[in-house]
Amino acid sequence: MTNTSSNTRVRRSEQETAEQETETEESDLVCPECAGNLVVDDEHGETVCEDCGLVVEEDSVDRGPEWRAFDAAEKNEKSRVGAPTTNTMHDKGLSTNIDWRNKDAYGNSLGSRQREKMQRLRKWNERFRTRDSKERNLKQALGEIDRMASALGLPTNVRETASVIYRRALDEDLLPGRSIEGVSTACVYAAARQAGVPRSLDEIADVSRVEKNEIARTYRYVVRELGLEVQPADPESYVPRFASGLDLSDEAEHRARALLQNAKEKGVHSGKSPVGLAAAAVYAAALLTNEKTTQAAVSDVADISEVTIRNRYHELLEAEETLGLA
Repeated sequence: MTNTSSNTRVRRSEQETAEQETETEESDLVCPECAGNLVVDDEHGETVCEDCGLVVEEDSVDRGPEWRAFDAAEKNEKSRVGAPTTNTMHDKGLSTNIDWRNKDAYGNSLGSRQREKMQRLRKWNERFRTRDSKERNLKQALGEIDRMASALGLPTNVRETASVIYRRALDEDLLPGRSIEGVSTACVYAAARQAGVPRSLDEIADVSRVEKNEIARTYRYVVRELGLEVQPADPESYVPRFASGLDLSDEAEHRARALLQNAKEKGVHSGKSPVGLAAAAVYAAALLTNEKTTQAAVSDVADISEVTIRNRYHELLEAEETLGLA
């Protein structure tokens, strides 16, 4: 008897709870003033009564996408559901990777049989990720681009741009007769100049696996064949990096920029190496602001000879004196 009565009470309480929830849902659908029907105005983010116009709720959250699509293809193209894609990976990051650490989800080490099994899975996963020689080529090149960009301290947007340039070169069949390393290095050099964070040819050659002459030759070929718009490197873009490497003050950096701007007005920069001009401007600015540095220190940071620094240094000071007299 006791069990029967307790079960009856539980069923009765569940029924009462369900009736209360139903009443609450119905009350949410009617106007509290006139019991009229409520409609949701998505355009203004409001819930309004059809009869009396009372705004029951405002500033509602729009849970839909912020973009519009007019057909199924456009909708699929704009949808951002799923993992983000990137051009820095040969499969655009859409495949899965098996971690090299032999541990489970809880951080515990795997047994010997499980380790052997995971090693086999890794091997076959790598084989399936690159289906043909073109994908193997792309995988090797993008790995080189990522390695060089990391060594040069280049940001992510430069790596993406370099990867896109290499993909274009591969699609337009520019690789036959040239090494993968040479073309990937040329792509990094071009992408850095396009992004306004240029690196000198000597800096690029230091982290590359090919010679400086091959890099320059391949760079000119890729730019010409792909029609890339690469502006001449601005000497001012090198100044912050050199000044930071020498621990110079903001005043010295601004003074170096001023020297280079004067040189541009006088046309001294024409035909000169932008790296040499920037290094000389940093050295001259350090002397003018009474900060201790040497030509040898500037030469180490800029990776350029002391003779070049001395020659450009005198030209910059002469250009400023000429402007001052004028």
